[in-house]
Amino acid sequence: MDILKIEATKHTPEICFDPEKNIHTFQGQSYPENTAEIYNPVFSWLKEYFAQLGNQEVIFNIEIIYFNSSSSKVLMDFFDMLEEESVKGKNIIVNWIYDEENESALEYGEEFQEDLESLKFNLIEKESD
Repeated sequence: MDILKIEATKHTPEICFDPEKNIHTFQGQSYPENTAEIYNPVFSWLKEYFAQLGNQEVIFNIEIIYFNSSSSKVLMDFFDMLEEESVKGKNIIVNWIYDEENESALEYGEEFQEDLESLKFNLIEKESD
């Protein structure tokens, strides 16, 4: 399976999913005009990935500085998908990385974390540069 690499734009995050290392990242901002155009290929890739995945540990590092309401819905769908795979026995860890000065990013991470029961969801504070 190939790496999924989507370059960041002004309105979308960099997405890099590496099926060999099982380390996947979202980094940047997410407020595209058309979330389906950006994220449908991501969900398709994930479905194929999880169908092939054994029991190895998988890490998702999410560092989204800002996102709009439609991206919030996409993130919830994403976490729901990870939660379902976790319930099926997949060993998935989500690291929600937020800047120590971005209180809203921490609050969003806490809200996502509250909605997930079996998914390992870590809140990780990153020191400001």
